[in-house]
Amino acid sequence: MTDHLHRFIFEHASIRGELVQLSDSYQEVLRRREMPEGLARLTGEAMAAGALLVATLKFKGQLSLQFQGDGPVGLLLIQVGSDGGLRATARWNEDTPLPGPGATLAQFFGKGHLAITIEPKDEGERYQGLVGLGAGNLAEAVEGYFRDSEQLATRVWLTSDDHTAAGMLLQRLPGEEGDPDAWNRAGLLTDTLTMEELRGLDTGEILRRLFHEEDLRLFDPTPFRFHCNCSRERISNILLSMGEGEIRSLLEEQGVIETHCQFCNAGYRFDAVDIEHLFSDKPHHGPQTPPTQH
Repeated sequence: MTDHLHRFIFEHASIRGELVQLSDSYQEVLRRREMPEGLARLTGEAMAAGALLVATLKFKGQLSLQFQGDGPVGLLLIQVGSDGGLRATARWNEDTPLPGPGATLAQFFGKGHLAITIEPKDEGERYQGLVGLGAGNLAEAVEGYFRDSEQLATRVWLTSDDHTAAGMLLQRLPGEEGDPDAWNRAGLLTDTLTMEELRGLDTGEILRRLFHEEDLRLFDPTPFRFHCNCSRERISNILLSMGEGEIRSLLEEQGVIETHCQFCNAGYRFDAVDIEHLFSDKPHHGPQTPPTQH
């Protein structure tokens, strides 16, 4: 299954919709970071939610969903770009059994919040909205975000299994209602869709089953893929920000500095020659040991 998001609108009602199915990108996240089943399923739902959210925005940049709390899972971070790049990471207490699939956000994160951050690439201000993590699920939290931060009536359905994550969003847009019953009708019809169907059927079949009596306009699909923007240059900048004294002390203690990206697990290795070059303002002459990336 390829990873795509489809946008559609109701021609005679102020309603827009989105449907996303993620397989390859979701599997790539799980391949790079083994997670307990319940957390893996939640990560899939969060990736689908991130794709739905970024598609509602008209900007070039990055959107993040960051879950934090004092529960057994301390952090779940999803980052999705307007170009379709997706990545995810999580941090949890490996000595504590985690909740299984279907658990509430509070069971995973305890007392905490979901921060939804929008970072435009070229222009515009960074924006962040916060949602409390109560006794509900992720779909309800996203609906609450739109209700409280955007003042838009929104319905969200999210699901994942071992192979695929999927989501659907309906949003009532401001303006005159050509069909005043359309919003309630669309929600009731979508509630008849099973989560297995949302994951397994293609978009055309889902929309035909739900809205065959409605007049829809379906737009070209948007592709999504796993993408991590880590690089040796970015890691070098982090080391520089830590200061020469601390880095040289760490190098003396360990003999080599090794770090791994928390998203893609790529390894970066800095030996004494690399650190000397990093902190030297003078051109480095003569043969150099090539940097190592695992």
